[in-house]
Amino acid sequence: VEMQTLTPHVYWAQRHSEIYLRVELSDVQNLDISVQDNILRFRAQGHGAKGDNEYEFSLEFLEPVKPEVTHRSTQRQVNITVKKQEHSWWDRLTVQERKPLFLAPDFDRWLDESDAEMELREKEERINRYLNQTPALFFPEFLGLKKGYLFMYNLVQFLGFSWIFVNMTVRLFILGQDSFYDTFHTIADMMYFCQILAVAEVVNPALGLVKTGVMPAMIQVVGRNVILFVIFGSLEEMQNKAVVFFVFYLWSMIEIVRYPYYMLACIDNEWKLLTWLRYSIWIPLYPLGVLAEAVAVIQSLPIFDETRLYSIPLPKALGQSLSFSYTLQLYLVLMFLGLFINFRHLFKQRMRRFRAKKRKAH
Repeated sequence: VEMQTLTPHVYWAQRHSEIYLRVELSDVQNLDISVQDNILRFRAQGHGAKGDNEYEFSLEFLEPVKPEVTHRSTQRQVNITVKKQEHSWWDRLTVQERKPLFLAPDFDRWLDESDAEMELREKEERINRYLNQTPALFFPEFLGLKKGYLFMYNLVQFLGFSWIFVNMTVRLFILGQDSFYDTFHTIADMMYFCQILAVAEVVNPALGLVKTGVMPAMIQVVGRNVILFVIFGSLEEMQNKAVVFFVFYLWSMIEIVRYPYYMLACIDNEWKLLTWLRYSIWIPLYPLGVLAEAVAVIQSLPIFDETRLYSIPLPKALGQSLSFSYTLQLYLVLMFLGLFINFRHLFKQRMRRFRAKKRKAH
């Protein structure tokens, strides 16, 4: 008796890198699965919705997939995994907008895009936790040294910026606006110390001691050091301007919250108020800090033009030198680009914590 060719029930789900298909077919024999020209073809004999028959189907995927297919058959079903060529989230599975009648979502594995991102991050965090714990398995003292170093670094920075913040606040109450104009001469040495020490914030993630990205840390550290050492440190004319007060005060306000938060994280502790401040206070303070830095750069431009400090020598045919102010104008553009990158990075951190908190609540 010639067997009728039928279509099995197929359920699908996705992640950013893979497609999952579940074919409702038991006691499978003569299984043939292939991907050619971005079309998956399935053929097998087994027991499905119409009893024992030969079942087959084909799916042309929405976007390119890799030709290799992995599959695993059980007594009740066939599980197929297809890898996407590029990590992305698809709006649907197939090229044709109308869904095939035999295809349905696999709600056992179904996630929306944000949940899939969360799952991916949790997987990465588990891997990172394992990698971070691996040295400690063989060298238990390593973990203690690492925590001790990070705790002491954050403690020293917290004390340094607290000294700056308290000193500036007291002087503001006693002297009023007069304190604006000699901020540099009273605070600069401690700010030099803290900002030189802050170079460790680029080194630490580069060595894998902390999980934060190297690039956001580098943007902030380099940006601040340009303002402190090049703009304020090199130009005496800038040192008695009110903008120094606002730059230093905004920096210290951010850091007296950030460093104790990291300090407590080193000893696996958390204060809810401090956590809330850490992920909220930067929203107004960070853009204000960049704005104050931009004002400092703009005020320094005519001084660099006049003094020719750090000017770049040019051939006689082109003129005597190229003013450093042109470099600073380019830096001004990069500063606001850096603001966007860092703001996006910090906002993602905040949303990640919010989603994790929401998930725990449920």
